Amino acid sequence: MLGNIFTGALLAASMRWIDRLLGIVSTLVLARLLTPADFGIIAMASVIMGLMDVLLDLGVIAMLIQKRDCDDEDFSNAWTVRVIECIVVAMLIILTAPLAADFYHDDRVAPVLKIMAISVLVTGFENVGVVFFQKDMQFGKDFQFFFLRRLVGFVAALALALWLQSYWALPLGALAGRLGGVALSYVLHPFRPRLTLSRFRQVWSFSRWMLLRNSGDYFASRLDKLLVGNRADAAIMGAYNLADEISVMPTSELLMPIWRVLFPALVKVRDHPEELQRAFLLAMAVQVMIAAPAAVGLAIVARDAVALLLGDQWMGAVPFVQVLALVYGLNAINFGTSHLLMALGRVHIVGMFVWVQILVFGLGAVTFLAGSGPLALAHWRLAVCALYTLAFLLFIFQAVPSLRPRHIYAVVWRPVVATAFMAGLLPFLSLEGWSPLPSLLVRCAVGGTLYGVALLLLWLLAERPRGAEAYVLDKLVTIFRRPVMVSRAPD
Repeated sequence: MLGNIFTGALLAASMRWIDRLLGIVSTLVLARLLTPADFGIIAMASVIMGLMDVLLDLGVIAMLIQKRDCDDEDFSNAWTVRVIECIVVAMLIILTAPLAADFYHDDRVAPVLKIMAISVLVTGFENVGVVFFQKDMQFGKDFQFFFLRRLVGFVAALALALWLQSYWALPLGALAGRLGGVALSYVLHPFRPRLTLSRFRQVWSFSRWMLLRNSGDYFASRLDKLLVGNRADAAIMGAYNLADEISVMPTSELLMPIWRVLFPALVKVRDHPEELQRAFLLAMAVQVMIAAPAAVGLAIVARDAVALLLGDQWMGAVPFVQVLALVYGLNAINFGTSHLLMALGRVHIVGMFVWVQILVFGLGAVTFLAGSGPLALAHWRLAVCALYTLAFLLFIFQAVPSLRPRHIYAVVWRPVVATAFMAGLLPFLSLEGWSPLPSLLVRCAVGGTLYGVALLLLWLLAERPRGAEAYVLDKLVTIFRRPVMVSRAPD
């Protein structure tokens, strides 16, 4: 199974990286054409749209993946529920658009929200049959659909940006992408859903907890933006939101493909504790090996990265990137624990933990941080995320009796120590006077070398234990067809 996970992860990672590459190119072009205030308007509208969407998201896609024996009736019920969701959400967005404009003190938000409402409505009619690609681990077809859908939106957004040179390019480009996605979903999969609610009780029994979890995830990642938008102007909101987009790239964009593949795989082995634990620990090891240096490294090179990618007008985003990069590094670790609990059918536990995190952040933001600026909110978000990660890991040991703290420690201590080594030395690299591109390239090369050498030495000193290092090296050996032994036999 682990071999299938590796192959699927490569395809899913390729899908995600191509998607992000298109997104990065689009963002870089738009950042040169538009102002921080333009991005701020879209960010404000997006927060409200996401709020309405998540409050009615019953998680029917996750339900279809989590349920082992699904038939056409299940898929048609899920599609019907999703259509109803999107209709209601679109209506709520239109009705609340004037209130959102008042909340943000900017009348431009309302008309943008109305275009976004149409996009939500269109999405509801996407063919649910494409879920078969992920459920059946047909990652090549999943990649094809995901890439083509993204490409349509990418081309439309760039064309509109060059033509209009205003923030309208973003919502109109998104609408074009949604329309293209609906058309592609029916072209690429033969399943044809029908309107039915014959199994709504079954959908609701799972979805009520997904609703709790999804709405919690939304507030956990967007509550700070909601407060920033209310306390600051559109330009600062634009800088904060774009900093958030940059910060998520090195961690979540690398690791989400693993969990896109691993979730259905964990569901298949959830009745086999040893194999379930082995797959989870391997994924945990890989995600820490990637997330720790990526998050800390981005925080260190944030100034060069922002100057190069966005330009001088966006330098106000640098302090936000330095903090939010660490937030997403911790969130990447939380992906694993939450997906393990979901595979075990304990979605309600995930939702409860997320809501505790939201309450702690919200209470702090409106009490001792009342009136504080965006940077203070970002630091508070980081502190709460760290506490949440620790509490979540402690609960996992209760949920999976065979899992012990020593198992987690055994697979994460080496990348953590190697990251600390990199972070301790890299700031001493003085490149004053260098332009952003060579400075960024040198810092990344030196940082990557420091981390890689430290990690390899620690692995060798530990007598090459089974873990992420051995797994990745074994796969590289397989790819290059070199029969070299890189790990000793397990004890």
